[in-house]
Amino acid sequence: MPFRITSLTALVAGLLLAGSLNTVDASRAQSAPPAPAAMVDGSAPGFRDLVEADFTNVNGKPGTWTWDGNSVKCTGDPVSVTRSVKPYTNFEMVCEWRHLKDAGNSGIFLWSPIESMDRLKGPGLPEGIEVQVLDLGYKAAYEKGGDKANWFTCHGDVFPVGASTMKPFPPTSPNGRRSFPTKETTRDTGEWNHYYIRAINGEVRLWVNGVEVSGGNQCTPATGYLALESEGSPIDFRGLRIRELP
Repeated sequence: MPFRITSLTALVAGLLLAGSLNTVDASRAQSAPPAPAAMVDGSAPGFRDLVEADFTNVNGKPGTWTWDGNSVKCTGDPVSVTRSVKPYTNFEMVCEWRHLKDAGNSGIFLWSPIESMDRLKGPGLPEGIEVQVLDLGYKAAYEKGGDKANWFTCHGDVFPVGASTMKPFPPTSPNGRRSFPTKETTRDTGEWNHYYIRAINGEVRLWVNGVEVSGGNQCTPATGYLALESEGSPIDFRGLRIRELP
């Protein structure tokens, strides 16, 4: 029965070949690098650097902020801000940041009213929409005091401060004021993190390391000043760029 033997041999050979190809495909899939995250890096037309001339110290010390092009180092002392010299309404902003100590705290204020800046005669922070910049160790440090860290995260909360208001995107904090991130993508102490902020028509959206995570709309006010926050711990910012929109 030579024909039957030949057919069976061919069938077995075909199955072995198919299995081998599947193994190769699976191996390639496992070794393939992950797809890159969408990253707005500020290189597109219309973006420009934010440099020392674009900011003015509000209530910090002369040495709180040290600029080098579109990068700035902050000592964290005192609790204070440096603000933009002009207000912004619709814009996109990119930057990278890294905390230099565990449990560091900072932030970027959007649409901050000039009146709230003018009231800062000593240490303190203005009103506006804050894009939180927290080190991953902040949660553990906070809970050492016995309190539960359920009202904030270390991965890019967005929330209104003072009389400013915002309707946060879900998920939200227990009090309903903060937009909590949908994903946790923040890197640890000493590592650079990338923020892309889009603020248009009273809506704020934040991307952390290429992933959209949080935001809100119906913000009031929806125009005002930018501010970088000094809050007790050294932090570096670099690659500060902005693109104003109609």
